[in-house]
Amino acid sequence: MKTLLNKISAVGVTVVVSLSILISSCTDLKDKSYNTIIASQFSATDQDLAALAGAAYVNWRILLLQWNGVYRADETAGDELLTPARPNGWVDGGVYRRIHEHKWTTDDDISVNTWSRTYAGITNCNRIIYQVEQNLIPVNEADKKSLISEMKVLRASYYWVLCNFFGNVPIVDKFDVPDGYLPAQNTRKQVYDFIVKEITDNIGNLSDLHNTKTYGKFNKWAAYALLAKVYLNAEVYTGTAAWDKCIQACDAIINSSAGYGLEDNQKSVFVTNNENSKEIIFALPLDSKYVTDWNAFDIHMQTLEPENQATYNLESSPWGGVCAIPQFINTFDPDDARLKDNYIQGQQYSSKGDKLICTLGSMVGKPLIYVNSLPGVDQSEETDGFRLGKFEIAMGATNRLSNDFPLFRYADILMMKAECLLRTGHADDAATIVTQVRQRDFKSNPAKAVVTGADLLKGSSYDYGLRNHITTTTEGGSDIQYGRFLDELGWEFCQEAHRRTDMIRFGMFTKKSWLSHSPNGDYRVLFPIPIGEIQKNANLKQNSGY
Repeated sequence: MKTLLNKISAVGVTVVVSLSILISSCTDLKDKSYNTIIASQFSATDQDLAALAGAAYVNWRILLLQWNGVYRADETAGDELLTPARPNGWVDGGVYRRIHEHKWTTDDDISVNTWSRTYAGITNCNRIIYQVEQNLIPVNEADKKSLISEMKVLRASYYWVLCNFFGNVPIVDKFDVPDGYLPAQNTRKQVYDFIVKEITDNIGNLSDLHNTKTYGKFNKWAAYALLAKVYLNAEVYTGTAAWDKCIQACDAIINSSAGYGLEDNQKSVFVTNNENSKEIIFALPLDSKYVTDWNAFDIHMQTLEPENQATYNLESSPWGGVCAIPQFINTFDPDDARLKDNYIQGQQYSSKGDKLICTLGSMVGKPLIYVNSLPGVDQSEETDGFRLGKFEIAMGATNRLSNDFPLFRYADILMMKAECLLRTGHADDAATIVTQVRQRDFKSNPAKAVVTGADLLKGSSYDYGLRNHITTTTEGGSDIQYGRFLDELGWEFCQEAHRRTDMIRFGMFTKKSWLSHSPNGDYRVLFPIPIGEIQKNANLKQNSGY
């Protein structure tokens, strides 16, 4: 199925003649291509229409997974992962250190790329909506309403990223804008309201099918999952919580007959051929045969040491880099299967069973044994830090993995409902759901899967404080309200680009220290609007603090 979807995406690029032109120019609001109909002269077949819609989804993969994008910003700005300096590099002008220390600037990649790639997706959605509404691409009336609604919900998902990262951004919902158009800046509350309205106004026109035709697309259930995400963070976005509305959106999926459910093993959600997982509600389909961008999905290259090429018979030698923060690893129960399944640790071997030996830094000639220790963001050895292994690394993989990336999965729906129940005074009901999610991870000791409402009302077990070769401090996590639930989110959704958002919602993203990171200002809950965008559009005002 992922092969078919990636073929469709490839065809979509041909149909629109040059998606790359749109991507590179979409945020230059003075650019001529912003309001030029590129695909107005072809006669659409059913396959063309699928490809046309597919082209607007491609931007999500680019936005999330390509170099210095949303994935890196969400994960390595938090307390779970980081990219320390390594014997073979990973300094790159200090960009990765700035992310860890919350010292990013107005022209750092994580802001520039997130802004430009997200507006690229919005531009593609606006283009398709315009072409269909104006009959520039012939679509029969039966399909027109559902296609337009699908594109509007997809567009809302891009605005959710902008709302989450930047807050106050322009809402551009038209493609046929005049030359030189410079949109006004909207408030975060206005962006939130726009997202909610776009989803709720269009969700009834979306397919309620859960099958190969709707996989990787916004059907009704993916739209409800997006709506739940937005409601879950409503208090952060607007100052007013929407816990009950989040529960309602979650229940729409839980009570549906769509067939979603938990896998018996969490690992099954992340295998190479995971497109048939009953847990995935909305995924970004990937297949290295058809998705050929260099950094399409290369987390294995960014985390494994060069010697691990022999472990998986990889086509290319990995680069080392990103790893887990030891303090986070220490929060896991040793019997939790997620600790073993999601992290590569211990002595490393070749595919033939030979022990691997270090080849870099001061560890040259010693066994390559990944250990749960790390001197700091500014230095490390080959062996320092557990490596990322949640997504299966296929034998013989290229520099691109072929695992589909689940943006929304059923466990997420359950945990969103549980959090809302906890926050509205129903701790025991929340605990029942959390226990349901945990049961697959403690098969060797089922009693440990059980949590109580009282447990979830406790603080975090994370031992916060500076822990590096320069400074050690003790802050603990017992003072974090509902901190135990934040721990549960970390254990279940590590490596899935959740952490920054979760930490902000629990009020401690800018309050606690970890490894080499100290609090660096509450304004860091938002990223700066790229300086280049402000220079192009005088209507934009920079976020406070930058």
